[in-house]
Amino acid sequence: MEEKIPTHVGIILDGNGRWATSRGLKRSEGHKEGFETLKILAKYILKKGVKILSVFAFSTENFKRSKEEVDYLMNLFIKGFKGSISEFNSNNIKVVFSGRKEPLSDDVWNAMKEMEDGTKDNTGGILNICLNYGGRAEIVDTTKKLINKVINNEISIEDITEETIEKNLYHDLPPIDLLIRTSGEVRVSNFMLYQMAYAEMYFPDTYFPDFKESEFDKALLYYNSRDRRFGGIKK
Repeated sequence: MEEKIPTHVGIILDGNGRWATSRGLKRSEGHKEGFETLKILAKYILKKGVKILSVFAFSTENFKRSKEEVDYLMNLFIKGFKGSISEFNSNNIKVVFSGRKEPLSDDVWNAMKEMEDGTKDNTGGILNICLNYGGRAEIVDTTKKLINKVINNEISIEDITEETIEKNLYHDLPPIDLLIRTSGEVRVSNFMLYQMAYAEMYFPDTYFPDFKESEFDKALLYYNSRDRRFGGIKK
């Protein structure tokens, strides 16, 4: 039987801090290791034939964490994004970001824009990094965007359909086929709510820094075992 490859995979990158504390390390070491794992995994997943990989790197709610941890993550993003452009280019990966600008610093935002601009011509797959992101916030922002289009006579109310909403989210991407949340937590935590309407969901116990290529292959086996009917009746 031919292996089915999902078009769009979403991963909630969970367990970095717990990975570190379980080894007697600072939580920051877990985030650093998680970033390295993400680079390895993104290359592997997109080379497997997945077209889009969306990852939940930092939520709007994560700003409630300690200032020390948030500051470390922001600096990690700045250094990591700037230092990874050539690596993503050599693997033909286009990087985009989903999320709100505020309250990100200009340094973080500029590093994100530099990464997007530096990889925009790549065609080997899309890595969508959700940073300062919330699924509800995205729906609110899309609603405001469509209201403005109606006010400016760009569209009419009758033009607003499910497809219209999908095309006016932060990025016009196909629905998520497979959602993975690492670390054993079984919830979606406000991640890409509109896009996950019919996603298959896989919740391994593995902390994200240990979620390497072989762990993704297990997720693919699970995905291939599922009978996707999208609300229909099995015949």
